[in-house]
Amino acid sequence: MQSSNGRSHGVGDGFESSAEQRGVHAAPARDVRYDDPWHDALATGWGEPDDTGTPAPAVPSPRGERSTAAVRALDVYVEVQRSAAFQQVRGRYRRFVIPGAAVFLVWYVGYVVTATSAPGLMARPVAGAVNVGMLAGLGQFLSTFLLTWAYSRHARVRRDRAALELRWDTQELTRGARGGAS
Repeated sequence: MQSSNGRSHGVGDGFESSAEQRGVHAAPARDVRYDDPWHDALATGWGEPDDTGTPAPAVPSPRGERSTAAVRALDVYVEVQRSAAFQQVRGRYRRFVIPGAAVFLVWYVGYVVTATSAPGLMARPVAGAVNVGMLAGLGQFLSTFLLTWAYSRHARVRRDRAALELRWDTQELTRGARGGAS
């Protein structure tokens, strides 16, 4: 029997020969074709010859070398970043995220500090086996879901349309800077 690398197995070499000796018939082995595009797909990479026989570049060109189209596209992004529309979208984002993150972190740290420094308070029963610590812990989960919902609603109502219009305008300006290439 031949292995996939073309070398033949001797008697007693490997599972296949022991299966043959016992008379167990396995399914016929599929021959490996080297023109198969998936053959050694994980072993291919940069630096290997391409179809022309020349090796592909090992690394991309350095950042210092920019074409004039790339410089113009860079100018477009800098211009958009300085625009009033971009500043408005960033301002809306910051006005929600910074206070929301601060409130959530204070609530979380407060829970942890209270749980470690006032175990008597956290162990105080509320109803049956449910105590203050269990309610505060469940409140952590509830506040996480509530903050996630509020963030997605705020993004949908206050930022998504303006950000999408800004993105569209940026792509159009970049296409124009590159000379109509997409």
